[in-house]
Amino acid sequence: MRMKATLFSLTIAATLMAGCASQKKTAATPNTLSANEVKNGWVLLFDGTSFYNWHSFKGTNGVNSRWKIDDNAIAVNTASQERGDLVSNEEFENYHLSLDWKISPNGNSGIIIDAQDDPAKYEWVWVTGPEIQVLDNTGHPDAKIYKHRASDLYDLIASSSEPVKPVGEWNHVDIIHNRGSLEIKLNGVTTVKTTMWDDNWRNLIANSKFKNMPDFGKFKSGHIALQDHGDGVWYRNIKIRKL
Repeated sequence: MRMKATLFSLTIAATLMAGCASQKKTAATPNTLSANEVKNGWVLLFDGTSFYNWHSFKGTNGVNSRWKIDDNAIAVNTASQERGDLVSNEEFENYHLSLDWKISPNGNSGIIIDAQDDPAKYEWVWVTGPEIQVLDNTGHPDAKIYKHRASDLYDLIASSSEPVKPVGEWNHVDIIHNRGSLEIKLNGVTTVKTTMWDDNWRNLIANSKFKNMPDFGKFKSGHIALQDHGDGVWYRNIKIRKL
């Protein structure tokens, strides 16, 4: 996993402090690390109060008004007329990403991995990075489309089961991206497991909406992006560790 020195040099001390502080808090306290997580190399990408590790795609001044901090979470500000996905400052390779999400009624969003942060070359992050779907399965029209439901690897692989919680409740997702192996877990249940960059992977792309996007799904490292699909969505407890 490639993380610039700035991430570790500026966050490791904060991470250690968070870990120590978390010993005095309950396990339910959002956006903190336990002492055991710190020991095992977890790093927070969101502290509950700032956008320190994030920026807006195509943004020139950090995070634009389309994103806000609400309910101890990163959230889409639907009142803002600005648009744009939120992108991690750092890029990652071989990692375990863990986070919580909840969606608004009829809402749609996604978690994009291996995204390339190059606005001069790519119009959107989703033309490069695969997306783990975040969706209201009961209300959004995409739920009627195969491979477009919550926890699907969007338009590539359908979730093997649907342990998604109702709208307004927090869901926990684990994304384990390690040397070509990709596993997605929703609320502790493995929903997608596949191998990237082999013939089957290329066939999946060739039979998807991404087939005419020459760089889609080819990168072995990249940024993490939270999708602005125009709807209310919340993300918290965003943490990562290298593998």
